[in-house]
Amino acid sequence: MNVLTGQHSPNVLGFGDNTVDRFVDRGTDYPGGNCVNVAVYARRLGVEAAYLGMFGDDELGTFLRTSVAAQGVTVDRSPVRPGTPSVSTLHARDGDRTFLAYSDSTVSESLALAPELLAYVASFALVHSSVYSSTEAQLPHLAAAGPLVSFDFSDEDEYRSPDYLDRVCPHVDLALLSCSHLNESATRALLADVVGRGAGMALATRGLDGAIVHDGRTTLTVPTRPADPSAMTDTMGCGDAFLAGFIVSLLRAGWSRQTPPPFDTLEHALEQGAQAAYEQCFVESAFGCGRPTVGSRSPAPAASAGPS
Repeated sequence: MNVLTGQHSPNVLGFGDNTVDRFVDRGTDYPGGNCVNVAVYARRLGVEAAYLGMFGDDELGTFLRTSVAAQGVTVDRSPVRPGTPSVSTLHARDGDRTFLAYSDSTVSESLALAPELLAYVASFALVHSSVYSSTEAQLPHLAAAGPLVSFDFSDEDEYRSPDYLDRVCPHVDLALLSCSHLNESATRALLADVVGRGAGMALATRGLDGAIVHDGRTTLTVPTRPADPSAMTDTMGCGDAFLAGFIVSLLRAGWSRQTPPPFDTLEHALEQGAQAAYEQCFVESAFGCGRPTVGSRSPAPAASAGPS
């Protein structure tokens, strides 16, 4: 925090999930997870970033922790517990990733925000979490600690019920919703509903149809930056990259709970998000760092890339 102004320097904390993304077509495991990805992407955009979550103590958990730390993301406050991380099994086809199966983490303890961890959280300008992180009960404490809070609601209907939105939205400064399956009218209505239930802003990413942000005063859109299908790797992490580009741009412009971003700042942040998502199309999995899946056969040739 700047002791003269009382404002935080732009720094981002990912709080919640980590996972192994296992591409069967490549015979390769990659580090990932929504909260991990946002922290890594924020770091790659030039701001300080950290990750707070629990790692398993097995070989896969060590792989995850080492890979995240290698990106320059601080993981020192993240405990290691007995168990193995979750694994998402998927493959890339025509440039898009298709999920095949998911195995839950066996790391059983949840990470409680004791006073010393809340003090640590308070040192960040923004904390990001998600529906995959089981952090809903912690959100009031995060918000009360001072930082802005962003939260990924995914694209699943169970996280869009009135009860769930009423539980989460009042403690969220920015809600991210994946809406590629909705038309523009339905997307705008959902964003207005989320803000009406207490979120400071709501951002919808819509794949090839671009993105929309609504803050209760104005609604802005940005188109997707088209990528050459023959050059794309896969679409893993594109939504997380969009969010990171958006929040880093806003934080650098002075966004705080007391200083909502004006029109031109929001417009620029959308453009930065679209650029970050475009660049992510050429990255293998979430942020590379792949290694052969233990016990896998030689990987089949990767599918030809194409638009998501």
